[in-house]
Amino acid sequence: MPKKKTGQRKKAEKQKLRQKEIRTAKDNISLAKYPCNAAMECEKCHRKQKNRAFCYFCQSVQRLPQCAQCGKIKCMLKTGDCVVRHPGVFTTGLNMVGAICDFCEAWVCHGRRCLTSHACMCPLQDAVCAECERGVWDHGGRIFTCSFCSSFLCEDDQFEHQASCQVLESENFKCQSCNKLGQYSCLKCKTCYCEDHVRRKGFKYEKNKAIPCPKCGYETSQTKDLSMSTRSHKFGRQGQAGQDDDDYDDYNSTGGYNGYYGSTGGTAEGSDDEDDSDYEAGSADESDDEDDDDDDDDEDEDNEEGK
Repeated sequence: MPKKKTGQRKKAEKQKLRQKEIRTAKDNISLAKYPCNAAMECEKCHRKQKNRAFCYFCQSVQRLPQCAQCGKIKCMLKTGDCVVRHPGVFTTGLNMVGAICDFCEAWVCHGRRCLTSHACMCPLQDAVCAECERGVWDHGGRIFTCSFCSSFLCEDDQFEHQASCQVLESENFKCQSCNKLGQYSCLKCKTCYCEDHVRRKGFKYEKNKAIPCPKCGYETSQTKDLSMSTRSHKFGRQGQAGQDDDDYDDYNSTGGYNGYYGSTGGTAEGSDDEDDSDYEAGSADESDDEDDDDDDDDEDEDNEEGK
C-alpha cells in the first residue's frame, strides 16, 4: 500500500511541473515577442521599424533605447549585476546601454547577464529572408517566421511567401522514392513520403511526436491535414494538355488552330474563298474579251478578201 501524499508533497510536485512548463515556454516563445524584434517608431522621422540602435531611415539615436535581451528602458538597480554602478540613481537613455548586438543591431543594457548571454542566444543570428535573401542590416522591418516551414521572412515578403508555401516541387502527391501516395509531407523540402520511406532504418523515433523528414530532419505533417497543392505550369506541355482529338476535329472543321497566338483560320479561309471567287470571275471576263477580239479580227479578214 503506497503512502498517501501529504499536502506539502503535492504542492512541491505542482511547483516542479510549473517550473518545467515555464522553462519550456521560454524555448518556444514566438519570434515576434522577443525584445530585439520589437516594433519601434522613430522620434524624428516617425517611421515604424524594428528595434535598433540607430534609425534605419534617418540614422538618429532614440531618446529611450530598449534592451535587446531583457526589454527594459530604465535600469532601476534591482538585479545588482550592473557593470557600471549607479547607486541610488535610475539610469535611462545612453547611460543604460552597454553594447550593440552585431546580429540584431539593437542596444544591450549594461547588465552583466545581458552582456554575456545575448550574443550567444540572439534569435536573429541567421535571420536571412527566404524570399529576398536580405539580412537584418539590409532592411528596416521586423523579422518573422513562416508558420509552415519555419523559414525567416522579412516584413515585405511574409504574406507572399506563406500564400505559396504549401506547394510541392513535384507534379503529383506520390512518394519521392516510389509510386505510392505520399501520406507525409515536409514543408521545408516540399516533398511527400509514404509510410515506408518516411522512417529510416536504425533511427529511434519518439512517441507522440511528429516524424522528422528523412532528408532535412524537419517535422513532417500528414498531407490530409494540409492544404497542399502540386506544381503547375502555365506554359509548355501542360499548357496544351487540354487539347485532344476534339481539338483536331475543330481544326479540320473550322480551318483554325487555337495555339499560343490565339485563334487563327476561319476568317482567313473565308477571305481566301472570296479571293478565289474574285479571281475566277475576273479570269472568265478576260477570256470573253479575248474571244470578242478574235471574232473582230476574223470579220476584218473576210472583208478584205471580198474586196
